[in-house]
Amino acid sequence: MGGVHELTRQQARRVAVRAQLLDAHRPVDVLDTIRHLGFLQVDLTSVVAQHADLALWTRLGGSYDPDALAELVGNGAVVEVQGLLRPGEDVALLRADMDAWPGEPPVKPWQDDLADWVAANDGCRRSVLAHLRAEGPTPARDLPDTCEVPWRSTGWTDNKNVMKLLECLEARGEVAVASREGRERRWDLAERVHPGDPAVPAEEAHRTLAARRLRALGLARPRALEAWHEPYAVRDVGATARVEGTRGQWRVDPALLGDLDSDIFEGRTAILSPLDRLVFDRKRMADLFGFDYQLEMYKTGRGTALGLLGHARPRRRRAGRQGRRDRRP
Repeated sequence: MGGVHELTRQQARRVAVRAQLLDAHRPVDVLDTIRHLGFLQVDLTSVVAQHADLALWTRLGGSYDPDALAELVGNGAVVEVQGLLRPGEDVALLRADMDAWPGEPPVKPWQDDLADWVAANDGCRRSVLAHLRAEGPTPARDLPDTCEVPWRSTGWTDNKNVMKLLECLEARGEVAVASREGRERRWDLAERVHPGDPAVPAEEAHRTLAARRLRALGLARPRALEAWHEPYAVRDVGATARVEGTRGQWRVDPALLGDLDSDIFEGRTAILSPLDRLVFDRKRMADLFGFDYQLEMYKTGRGTALGLLGHARPRRRRAGRQGRRDRRP
């Protein structure tokens, strides 16, 4: 699309807020909301509520019933893929990357190391798949650990061989999370969990996902870092924009550029999860909202600057200003 859209910072904020379904016009359907947002991150920390429930409540309001999300997960309309709840039909867009695991060449050294580790433990892989084929959904603790090469890490996954192997097999599209019992994942063969739609070719899938990402964010940088199995980059989809007071160019969803004047745009106050995608990209949040916020919920109390274990929740006010709310008991 030709031309560069010049946006004030207030207009840019309104684009971002509207894209995330946080203006005054609330959505009404849980599945349609997840489709629009693209996914909801699975995080079981529950200072106020688990992230997925809080994200949906923030958008749908008092009409949201957590049982509705549980029902969608139970019937396969929503599936968990690498820690993200996605519409089941979107798995077809992920299959090309699953088939190309650990990544399209040239791969990074850590990807080579991961592939080598899985190959070295192919016997355990086959045992796990055979167990799931015979027994159905099973927690990781009940699966055989016959790994010949243990998983080594400086983090909490060190020597958690079966769990790490399952997560690699999930990324390859061989196994999937069938359900959860409390915090524990129950694993099964992916063919029993995911819809059977064929893979969308990689280039088409990547472009479709980039367009959906821009639709959900409204405004984003063409290139950005990747976090939690989630690329931020929106490539060249949408239109070029410049935002007052920020450096460089942005990509904007042209469908969101109308009705940005103050007498038409209707905002509202919303309490956000720290994992809410309006604020998740801290650099983008600082550029657009001038708001300094760091997620410290996984740090020790001594290392945090804000909140109960750093879990202060951002609060978006009507005029686009941001605040913090600490849910300390």
